[in-house]
Amino acid sequence: MEDKTMIEIKDLKKSFGKNIILDGVNEEVKKGQVICVIGPSGAGKSTFLRCLNLLEEPSAGAVLFEGQNLVEMGAKEVQTVREKMGMVFQGFNLFPNMTVLDNVTLAPIKVKGMDKEQAQKLGHQLLSEVGMDDKADAYPLSLSGGQKQRVAIARALAMNPRILCYDEPTSALDPNLRDEVANLLLSLKKEGMTQLVVTHDMDFAEKIADKILKVQALDARK
Repeated sequence: MEDKTMIEIKDLKKSFGKNIILDGVNEEVKKGQVICVIGPSGAGKSTFLRCLNLLEEPSAGAVLFEGQNLVEMGAKEVQTVREKMGMVFQGFNLFPNMTVLDNVTLAPIKVKGMDKEQAQKLGHQLLSEVGMDDKADAYPLSLSGGQKQRVAIARALAMNPRILCYDEPTSALDPNLRDEVANLLLSLKKEGMTQLVVTHDMDFAEKIADKILKVQALDARK
């Protein structure tokens, strides 16, 4: 594995009013690593994840992506970096009125300007990789939670990100589906994909992670 720092977090702080959520986080994510951030609900895990691409604006500190400090960037520059950081949200955020294939191809067409034929070819390829190409013409409401998770991962991969970030990828899944998602993340790991996973599930974290950060390690409060 190439020992290259992809994300460096320096003294990251986040407060909502007087409520301190993150208080001086220092951490590194290296290329090809799978890092799991684990802890109970409400402990700041998702806030931490959202601060990394400025979906939440940090109260203080620095977030360096490949050496560039996002906190000092303008909105247009931040958006360019976000395209390199795929986000898989807890609620999947699939568009219910669009087919699975259209969900996957929307961003490459609208954001990257890819033509429809090329985007559909890429979409079928990615859906095949996550075992969902047979559902390309289906709509999200007809899918199970595990299937929606796979589509959400394919959609994130369609933007060719440098890192994938997941917010509680197994929270709504039964144990069998959880194992399917774990195996998918492990297959992406073998391909060299850097992954940052927020989860409350220690068994899942131990199965996939190179490094586990417990929430106490991200919060200087005792």
